[in-house]
Amino acid sequence: MIKNIAVAVLVILCVGFTSFLASDKSEINLGDPSFVTHTVDLQRQTLKFYWRNKNGSIYKNFTALKDDLNKRNEELVFAMNGGMYNMDHSPQGLYIENGELLSKLDETVEGFGNFYLQPNGVFYINEENEPMICETAAYPVNQKVKYATQSGPLLLINGTVHPRLIDGSKNLHIRNGVGILPDGNLLFAMSKKTINFYDFASFFKIQGCKNALYLDGFVSRTYLPSKNWTQMDGNFGVIIAETR
Repeated sequence: MIKNIAVAVLVILCVGFTSFLASDKSEINLGDPSFVTHTVDLQRQTLKFYWRNKNGSIYKNFTALKDDLNKRNEELVFAMNGGMYNMDHSPQGLYIENGELLSKLDETVEGFGNFYLQPNGVFYINEENEPMICETAAYPVNQKVKYATQSGPLLLINGTVHPRLIDGSKNLHIRNGVGILPDGNLLFAMSKKTINFYDFASFFKIQGCKNALYLDGFVSRTYLPSKNWTQMDGNFGVIIAETR
């Protein structure tokens, strides 16, 4: 009898401890100081993609975009570099801005670098203002899209970490990406410290995202004054930004 009671108590303690760990892990990641995060409800907030200004000059950083928006009496609320780019700062792969196709979908399967770590994918917003993240091969080329950027690798695919991302990898960099939360809102995240792909993907998974896409690495920057994070330097291509 005493032995049974002892076992029961031990089980309760173990379950409680396990639950604590799970809760603690979730709590740490939701407000993890190692990440700067921003959520966007496309039905309530204004999110757009930017590359060139009206004169054809590439913004390249948030300072230039912020100055341009100020001239139009628009406030920059949040900004993040929005995908990989070529040497001339043109988007690598698909890029659609305000419904206009500015760079074609790259359907290359074998190639060098993170962009081609298959499956890679596309983050896009359709005309109904709904966010989507899909594999490149599944991108609906005939669908009308407002904004789109292609990158790679996908971090999460239907709730599963990309099969080629290695747990414990020593490939560490600052990284940024985007995922879709269970409520349909977007989660943008950038690591403040170097992190491997697997752990970065796991961060999105813990938040409940089913699909998430890596945007870029050590060049990553985020502008988010509401959280005292304003990186105004940089020299990249596409910018994803919330304005009001």
